[in-house]
Amino acid sequence: MPENASKSTLTNHYPVWAPRFWHGMRASQWWRVFLKNGFKLSLPKAHIAVGVSLITPINELLAFKQWLLFGRQIRKTQIQQDPIFILGHWRSGTTLLHELLVTNPQLASPNTYQCFVPSHFLVSEMMLTTLGGFLLPKQRPMDNMQAGWKLPQEDEFALMNQGVPTPYLRLAFPETQEKMLEYLTLESLSDEDLQAWQDGFMWFLKALTYHFGGKQLVLKSPTHTGRIGVLAKMFPNAKFIHLSRDPVKLFCSTKRLWRSLEEVQALQQSRPEEHMDDYVLDCHQRMYDQFEQDAKGMDSSRLARISYEELAVNPLETVQRLYTQLDLGDSKSVRAPLEERLKNHKEYKPNVHRVDSVVQKTVSFAWAEYSSRYGYDVQKQPSEMVG
Repeated sequence: MPENASKSTLTNHYPVWAPRFWHGMRASQWWRVFLKNGFKLSLPKAHIAVGVSLITPINELLAFKQWLLFGRQIRKTQIQQDPIFILGHWRSGTTLLHELLVTNPQLASPNTYQCFVPSHFLVSEMMLTTLGGFLLPKQRPMDNMQAGWKLPQEDEFALMNQGVPTPYLRLAFPETQEKMLEYLTLESLSDEDLQAWQDGFMWFLKALTYHFGGKQLVLKSPTHTGRIGVLAKMFPNAKFIHLSRDPVKLFCSTKRLWRSLEEVQALQQSRPEEHMDDYVLDCHQRMYDQFEQDAKGMDSSRLARISYEELAVNPLETVQRLYTQLDLGDSKSVRAPLEERLKNHKEYKPNVHRVDSVVQKTVSFAWAEYSSRYGYDVQKQPSEMVG
């Protein structure tokens, strides 16, 4: 898709009545965020705020029910097997790898519904996903990949709807919400704030572990990339998989991601284009400065590095290699479910981005270290790229 395409073409298949992220918040969290941003809405977005305000009290009641029925069990749950973390910048292929890994029935992952309403999924998932399956579009607005309540999802959305600080809150109020980019790395947080983040994260992981009967979790959130140092300390036996991708494609595709999400999710009109460029460049720099520092010296049996390009071309062989390198189990036993999942991937049609010389020069300069480290030559790019 051309870079200068109108935003209406990005999300014209997303129903106006479909749920937004904020519908999964508890009332206390929703009104705290709303108040902090001064109730500043754009009039065309007012229907979203009204819908969220009507739904969140129900979330509050269901959260209380979950606490009564399962709160004690969640607190007592022990995570016996440290998670597998999928890392990498937005649009680097993390979603595809996530869906491939969880074809293994011995592994588990939070799905969209569980991340949408982390406060009460234990008491509501079966009923609401059955009755509300029609609420979600069949494809994600930013990249045409399949959408659905039962598909693997980023745990960062669960943290957000629990009230844990995250940069994702910017999507609700792009003009007034503070960026919270310090939560991309966690390194500059006070001891108190870091502990609060870890407590919120652990609560969700314990709830998932209880729900899945102790299965090992596979977690995917690009925001975890710059947190690898903290996560490695929290989970000494965790395994990490990092994906890299052509930086120009990353830049163009990430801009499209944020534009489409803001159009669908935001309660304010989106930021000017130049602000989006700065935001994408800044996030990448922060994440990768910290990631490379903390990943330095980490053993290859614990941290695997692959590229989006090799995953896209040889997904089966790439996943099987990860099983061997990280000692994830018998790769032969998961070959059949992997092949079945890959049948659906053949129908996937990626977007096309038109790239001009200004974009190439910008990315070449700003992400030179990333390009060099992962072997990409951004000077040799076609004017249109699939991504």
